[in-house]
Amino acid sequence: MIPRQGIVQIFSTFIQFDFDRFSNWATAPRLRRSMTKCLNETAPKETSENFWAIYWHKRWQKKPQGIAREHLLAYLQEVCFWSTQKTIMGFTSTQYTIPDGFQIAIAGIDKVLKGFDGDRGYNLKSYASITFSNLIRELLRQRQEIDICSEWSLLRKLSQKRLQESLQNAGLSAEVSEKYVLAWNCFKNIYVPERSSATRRLAKPSPEAWIAIANLYNKERRGQLSQPGEAVKPEILEKWLLICVKAARSYLYPNVTSINQPKPGYDSGEIADSLVGEIEDSLLSEMIVEEEVQQRNQQQSQINEILISALAKLKPDEQKLLELYYAQKLKQGDIAKKLSTQQYTISRKLSRARKSLLKSLSLWTKDTLHIYLTSDVLKAMSAVIEEWLESHYHSNPQ
Repeated sequence: MIPRQGIVQIFSTFIQFDFDRFSNWATAPRLRRSMTKCLNETAPKETSENFWAIYWHKRWQKKPQGIAREHLLAYLQEVCFWSTQKTIMGFTSTQYTIPDGFQIAIAGIDKVLKGFDGDRGYNLKSYASITFSNLIRELLRQRQEIDICSEWSLLRKLSQKRLQESLQNAGLSAEVSEKYVLAWNCFKNIYVPERSSATRRLAKPSPEAWIAIANLYNKERRGQLSQPGEAVKPEILEKWLLICVKAARSYLYPNVTSINQPKPGYDSGEIADSLVGEIEDSLLSEMIVEEEVQQRNQQQSQINEILISALAKLKPDEQKLLELYYAQKLKQGDIAKKLSTQQYTISRKLSRARKSLLKSLSLWTKDTLHIYLTSDVLKAMSAVIEEWLESHYHSNPQ
């Protein structure tokens, strides 16, 4: 790369690429005139680039979308290039070139300018170097994550909100999207990995699993879809889900376009329009966690309502036993003495009360969440009820 000479050039020129290599500096006439005028107005002429970096940054703080931003965008071209080159070379398996990485980084110029504090004596280039590198690393990690996920792993990771956005972005109709979302829900309910840590390279469901997914879809379509349509075969559902994968990849991680796009007002005219703008934070884990947290909170609230309702339907003596056991923390033997009965009677009644709560919760889980009630699921639900009883009577002592 040929170093820029003089304050005017440093604050008014932009990198051009020839394929994946630096080509030359393109001058923005408007910025050149602006910088020349400012330089001539200082007496003596101020030739310190750090002085002008701070000057334009203060101007930018007052007017973020003015000419100051363009001067700073020009100023940080070199540091962005070197940060990109160093970072890209650190990702040996990445498919992205230095121009791609440069575009990713420079699009985060507003993050650099917002985070920089010139009043504390920081150097803008040093701060930008760190920020640009972090932006590239983060996005490459995201894209590497999406690339190394199998189709089925991606479907497991997706939230319903992001899937719906992806299908809408792909131009699918509401009716078709509705069917695909239901197919995805059936896939997630049936095809559950044995270990969460093994889902990154999740294999394709077995033929038996596809049949179960199709059976669940064909059962649920009548109550879940506005237009149920005909029953579908497993191979059709597989085709639908692969369309969902393609739409999600395209929506969540669009291809990086070439940096050599025409830009009016520049001598050579090959500065990417998308250089200006703020990079979008779209970590795969973050976008999924956001909705999953909301779903968990909503489900927790629903579970609480189900169990409170089921508790109210218990017999008075069963409610009294639960109060003595969970609220007053009495042991079964102490409860038996207090009620002048046998300990095994207390144990049996407590077990019957818990089973009644479990039945209510399991029916809701099956009907609402469409989860099949295996022995492991029922065991986990029993543990949830036990924790809920402890919390409920602790928070609501009688």
